Amino acid sequence: MLCACAFQLPFGKIFTFYTPKYVFLITIVIFEIGSALCGAAPNSVAFIVGRAIAGLGSAGIMSGGIILMLNTLPLAKRPIWMGLFGAVFGVSSVIGPLLGGAFTTDVTWRWCFYSTSLSIARDPFQYADVQGAVNLPIGGVALAIIAFILKPAPPQVKGLSIGQKLAKLDLLGELFLLPCIICLLLGMQWGGSTYAWSDGRIIALFTLFGALLIAFALVQVLMPATATIPASIIANRNILAGMMLTFCIASTMMALVYFIPTWLQAIKGQSAVKSGISTIPMVLGLVIANISAGQLTGRIGYYTPSAYLSVILMPIGAGLISTWNINTGSGKWIGYQILLGLGVGAGMQQGNMAAQTVLTGKDVPLGVALMMFCQQLGGAIFVSVGQNVFSSKLVGGLTDLVDGLSAQDVVNTGATELRLIVPADQLAAVLSVYNAALRQVFVVGVAMACLAAIGAFALDWRSVKGKQGPAAAGKPVKAGNSSEEPKGDAQV
Repeated sequence: MLCACAFQLPFGKIFTFYTPKYVFLITIVIFEIGSALCGAAPNSVAFIVGRAIAGLGSAGIMSGGIILMLNTLPLAKRPIWMGLFGAVFGVSSVIGPLLGGAFTTDVTWRWCFYSTSLSIARDPFQYADVQGAVNLPIGGVALAIIAFILKPAPPQVKGLSIGQKLAKLDLLGELFLLPCIICLLLGMQWGGSTYAWSDGRIIALFTLFGALLIAFALVQVLMPATATIPASIIANRNILAGMMLTFCIASTMMALVYFIPTWLQAIKGQSAVKSGISTIPMVLGLVIANISAGQLTGRIGYYTPSAYLSVILMPIGAGLISTWNINTGSGKWIGYQILLGLGVGAGMQQGNMAAQTVLTGKDVPLGVALMMFCQQLGGAIFVSVGQNVFSSKLVGGLTDLVDGLSAQDVVNTGATELRLIVPADQLAAVLSVYNAALRQVFVVGVAMACLAAIGAFALDWRSVKGKQGPAAAGKPVKAGNSSEEPKGDAQV
């Protein structure tokens, strides 16, 4: 997620320099290479490198999927398809860990990266046989479909030399941005748990974060010709509002999606696979709301009502989830997940729709990249924040609670193994502390869900029907002034 976040903005420009179809295919190949390295990794360092490469490819895939849509569909027709796009993202975010649990349980964790096939033998001793009989990876299928069906659209920016394109990528700004995000993530994850907040390491990390952020901002201001984020875009109120909305929704979603299965495993004693199945209610709510929001926007033309609905339902759902305890029944943990999913799904794509509506054609790819940047950044930060809150609260609550077992042992033990290391007579007390720690993580999700309202209510009421879509060739089209619906340069 770190690399996916950091490289979103450069890819937003790369897609304007070259034919989007071919850039998109290359990003899929990069992602596949990274996944293959993870599957074959002999140690943690190799695995992390593989994840970084996969994140680089993912950065182009996330924004590229929408940019290909810009070249194919007029603006008024995009909300429906954006709803489906968001539904697929939401389903994959929850179903992915479920499939990963199945692979890990039945074969080996390496299959999480080698393939997404469902035809896995139940017997782990048949691993060698399965490797040769597995179905095609989803990435390979996507490559084939895009390569043979999608017709290429011309690049939006033409006539630039290689040197000019490299300058436009703002590599100096990227040099400051990547370590800036790393310092923030490490500080948020280590502070208060691995090291005290007053520790010199944590102070140094946050100091570096601030200095690097200022350096990045100065590069954007002093070098406007090559700035990653042009002032004309970042100063747009709707772009800022969309970024805020997207960041908060992603933060809420990832914090809860990551820790709800942990609650189900630790408190309800479910297996990794069963806990994934138990999050399906959230997926259903998300899919229904995402598709419905796309339909609603397509019919009435305005995306703001869906954003408002999101920031009403999402805090309620997250707030109810934060009330879970060791005696919470299935009716509540299923129903509350549905409500959260409806809230997340209703607002997930509205930041993207705002960028496509208020920006001119040549700026839309960068606007989309900014929204994806905020989405990845929110997820990366608040998974780290959630882990910090969980670990610190759990360690504090377990101190001297269990005889012969340190609090750190409990923290380092997987949720599904908790009952194997805790004495039966002390299990109830440990589960109570574990539940309290997880509830604090859910409260973090509630706070971010509430903050999303700032972004939603700051959005202007702009109709996608008033502007029939920025021309794919990059010609500026002002909102409300276009009487003719431009044709896409690429058609499926």
